[in-house]
Parts: sequence; structure tokens; C-alpha cells
Amino acid sequence: MKLQHIIGADLSKESIDFLFHDRNTHLKTENGNGGFQQLLKWLSEQKINCSDAMIVMEHTGLYSYHLEAFLHKHHIAFAKVPALAIKKSLGLVRGKNDKVDAKRIARYGFEKKDVLVTEPPPDKLLLRLKLLHSSRQRLVRLRTSLKSAVTALRGIVGASDLIITSHRRLIKDFTDQIKRIEAEIKEVRSQHTSISFNTRLLQSVKCVGEVVSTATIIRTHNFTRFANGRKFSCYCGTAPFEHSSGKSIRRKTKVSHLADKEMKTLLDRCACSAIQYDKELKAFYERRCTGEVKAKHHQHRPK
Repeated sequence: MKLQHIIGADLSKESIDFLFHDRNTHLKTENGNGGFQQLLKWLSEQKINCSDAMIVMEHTGLYSYHLEAFLHKHHIAFAKVPALAIKKSLGLVRGKNDKVDAKRIARYGFEKKDVLVTEPPPDKLLLRLKLLHSSRQRLVRLRTSLKSAVTALRGIVGASDLIITSHRRLIKDFTDQIKRIEAEIKEVRSQHTSISFNTRLLQSVKCVGEVVSTATIIRTHNFTRFANGRKFSCYCGTAPFEHSSGKSIRRKTKVSHLADKEMKTLLDRCACSAIQYDKELKAFYERRCTGEVKAKHHQHRPK
């Protein structure tokens, strides 16, 4: 795809700032259908053919949901990039506002236009699965917070106190809603042959259950997002990287803190369970630990 025009978009809940990189022209609209129609009119005024343009935006979660649907409907290409990647590319900067942010995003898109990846139309079932999974995780966090509060309050008020009983009632409600969401997650998976098949494959791995398999399907876009396992491992923050330079810097190989922390936590819990209940994986884990200890001892041995 040959791109002639790069447009940066800075999104918020209420508004969107667009900036056309070539001419430094700016448009501010509401984040809604009326604003999206203004975008089409503005593109026409700028003599921009939709098929030759790409809108570059940051990952903003649900804020970009309706804009993305609109862009797909009108066949306008767009790319979503991590906010940190844009920030790191800017160097030393001072001050910020929505227009300036849109300009910086546009500049980043112009510099990286040869490697930008166009977002494909979303799979509706996969999108539904993502929304259900994130809602479940949110409810689980709220329920855990309430359970902790009940434990802390037991030594202060009686078990029949209104505070305790109201918390327990909410915990029960959250548990019921979580079960309903989990049931719909299974229903959605069963409607998609490929997702259903890949879920069964994932759950055939020791200690990989419903939550981890669903999260993996979502993060990998049903195993179409990453070219290989190494790239997914980098995304999750489980791939080790060397830290050395010349002869003076020889730091320990370690994972990067730039990662999907939630996915990393889920995989870590799987690994901890696996080394307890799978003899083969436990033996492999112990061999690796023993090898690392020996290597460290050899590295620091006096010459």
C-alpha cells in the first residue's frame, strides 16, 4: 500500500484532534458520529483521497472504538501505535496540548510510514470475547478488593454488622455476574470454529485453563498477530535480552519491563503451577536453575 498522506490523531473521551502532516493543518472534532462526518468533509477540503491516507493514533482502549468502526466503514486506513514508542522517538520535548500531541503523532507516522501496519477489520466474535474477558477481569478485581475489606473488618466489627453483610452481598452478586460472563465466553468461543479449536489446543497444555487460554487468544488475535513465539514472548515480557557493551559492561541477561504485565502475570502463574504438577517441566526448570547457578559461579570465580 502506497501512502501519500499521514494524519496524526490524538484521542480523548470527548474530542479528537487531527493534524495533516504535509500541510500542518489541524481539525478538532467531537469523538462521535458528528465529528467523524466533519473529518470526511475536512479530508475533502484538503483534497485528500481516502485511499491514499493513513490515520495514526495511539492505543487508547475504548475511546477509539467508534472511530475505528467508522474508518473501516469508509475504507480509510489507520495504524495504532504504543504511546511509549511515540514518546521515545521525540527526544527532549517541552510542554504539551492536544494539537501538539496530534502533530507529534503525525510526525512519528511520517517517519515510520514504511513500517506502519494497517489495522485489519476486527473479527466481531473476537472483539466480543475481548470485551467479555476485560469485564470479567474488572469484576474479579472488585470482588478481590471486597474480600480483602471483609477480612480486615472482621476484627473491628461483628460478622452480622451491616458493613460486613453488605460487602458479602456484593461479593455474591459479583460472583454470580462473573459466572454469567464466563458462560457467555464459552458460548462465544463455541461459535467460532478456529477459536474453539485453538482454545482446546491451549488447554491441552498442563496448567493452562480458561482464563489464560482466553487471554492468549485475545492477545494474539487468535494466533494471527505475531509471526512467531519469540515475538509473543517479547510482548509478554518473558523473553530474556542480553545487556552488554564492549568489555566493560557485562550485565545479567534479563527480561524487559516493557511488556503486557497482565499477560505476563498469567503466564507466570501457569509456570509456577506447572513446575509443581508436571514432573517433566519441573525437571527442566531445576536443570535451568542449576545451570544458571553454575554459570554465575564460574563468571565470578577469581582468576
